[in-house]
Amino acid sequence: MTNKIYYLASCSTCRKIIKSLPNSDRLEFHDIRENPITEQELEEMHSLSGSYEALFSKKAQLYKSLDLKNKSLTEDDYKKYILEHYTFLSRPVILLNNEIFIGNTQPNILKLTKALASV
Repeated sequence: MTNKIYYLASCSTCRKIIKSLPNSDRLEFHDIRENPITEQELEEMHSLSGSYEALFSKKAQLYKSLDLKNKSLTEDDYKKYILEHYTFLSRPVILLNNEIFIGNTQPNILKLTKALASV
């Protein structure tokens, strides 16, 4: 498995996180707008995270505009939406040494920073 970061180049939060990471040059960068994720890549993320919901961003504007919060979404729904539009992938997603780091919460970024420091 490749050490990879799935991010959005136009996202200031993603840029700020990437700038703060040690050894980020050891990651393969994948801009999800320029190069949409494939079903195989999503399956790889799913195998590490255990669910599509964990990879799904409920902060996305499209989530609100489609009124998805008032629908009962299944794992298949989460998968479908993530593959249909990049905005539904919680960002950034980092695959590092068979571990997955999802999103931009402070505890997650601290754990990622520690893991990257030893790469």
